Amino acid sequence: MRQYFAIFVLGLILVFSSCRTDFDTVASSGDLKFSKDTVYLDTVFKNIGSSTYQLKVYNRSKNDISIPVVQFKKGLSSKYRMTVDGMSGNNGKIFNNVTLLAKDSLYIFIETTADITDANPADFLYTDEIQFDSGANLQQVALVTLIQDAVFLYPNQNPNGTKEKIKIDGKDVDGFYLNENDPVNGNELLFTKQKPYVIYGYAGVPENKTVTFEAGARVHFHTNSGLYVGKNASLQINGTTSTTEKLENEVIFEGDRLESLYSDIPGQWKSVILENGSNNHSIKNLTLKNAITGLNIRNSVNTIQIKNTQVYNCAEYGILAQNARINGENLVINYAGLASLSCVYGGNYSFTHCTFYNNWQINSQFAVSVSNSLAGKMPETNALTQATFNNCIIYGSNTNEFNLSKNTNAPFVYQLNNCLLKFSSSTTNPDYQFKTDTQHYSNIILNENPKFYNVNQNKFNIDKTSAAFAKGNQSYIILQDILGVTRTSPPDLGAYQSKDFPK
Repeated sequence: MRQYFAIFVLGLILVFSSCRTDFDTVASSGDLKFSKDTVYLDTVFKNIGSSTYQLKVYNRSKNDISIPVVQFKKGLSSKYRMTVDGMSGNNGKIFNNVTLLAKDSLYIFIETTADITDANPADFLYTDEIQFDSGANLQQVALVTLIQDAVFLYPNQNPNGTKEKIKIDGKDVDGFYLNENDPVNGNELLFTKQKPYVIYGYAGVPENKTVTFEAGARVHFHTNSGLYVGKNASLQINGTTSTTEKLENEVIFEGDRLESLYSDIPGQWKSVILENGSNNHSIKNLTLKNAITGLNIRNSVNTIQIKNTQVYNCAEYGILAQNARINGENLVINYAGLASLSCVYGGNYSFTHCTFYNNWQINSQFAVSVSNSLAGKMPETNALTQATFNNCIIYGSNTNEFNLSKNTNAPFVYQLNNCLLKFSSSTTNPDYQFKTDTQHYSNIILNENPKFYNVNQNKFNIDKTSAAFAKGNQSYIILQDILGVTRTSPPDLGAYQSKDFPK
């Protein structure tokens, strides 16, 4: 009896399920809705894959529909590829009979890899469109990508399949030495503004050679890449003042992902290393961003001139100087995981009209840190013969943005003159008596807001309401600010001459 009852129930289930129509579909009628009518895939270098971009497709009707075809207008020859609700279709180009339930949506993810020759020669845009259905029901979503030509520099591949190496810190790393007579690129030691450069691995400067970056040069570093200036080699960065926000005369070092998503992500590439024994360096009008350590300067024999330079969004340090000699003017550094400026193991430093800020939201980090020792070094201490800050701003989002780490086994000479400084904690430590220690501190403005225009966008301009306005000492003035604007007297503190903010 139970057996017959079970068969009866099963029959009822089959009858009712066969009568359901909610899984039946009707043909699409051209009434799809889209999250956007054009998908702009940000600028990419030729033959480098883009990020993945999203398009959402909506079925607003009460019916489950079937879209006969979803495809690129250029078909299988398209340089775009897509997935539709996780399906890869025919090479990511053509999808047949795509089901979209009533009042539901599906996701399309789009990528591209294209050569400059694929783009329109007039504007270097590569375009296509995603087509939904055909004929009278045809709907389209446009796709647009700017393809940028570039000079690619990378390690050679050895016959055994391994990559070319250079030695840094006693280790073999993927890298190569720039060649002034390269058969393809010509003089690789001269970076011009004609095309951007993309570097894979460490680009090394050969001994007794100088690498030069002309005004307007753009250099993009791939993951785990950087610039290495070794023994008896030199670095010359010859940027000049720009007149527009495009920084047309600035030399720019950054990562090789051009999409806006990556514009402010730290740690996309390694560092510029000026090795112990390198010499005769000059850095003018450089913008460096998104490295692990921006400038890594080691045991310099000659004083390095760094002027009108900006360093942003570094995972560890903006500038890390180890027993270095630096004369810095009109520098701006912001957002570093350990310190914006860190001078370790002694050295000789002079910074004038600089803005050191750290917006990294961890309270143990600093805008400026100075020490005369380094764990693991023999000896562990080394003389700090000078660390002078004139007409500077040292500020940030944390309680204390200035750190001194003094070992009494070596000289530790420092002086701050006419500086605005954030150090909010009261302390009996004699190194931080900003008001009473006249040997090390003169005219210090403590914990007053400089009122920068927008620190999250690295805009460190000030106006007349800033605590840094007209508080500088004329004796230390750099006549022009980082933008080439003539300073007034008495000068403002920091790298920028004050002006009214835009309304």
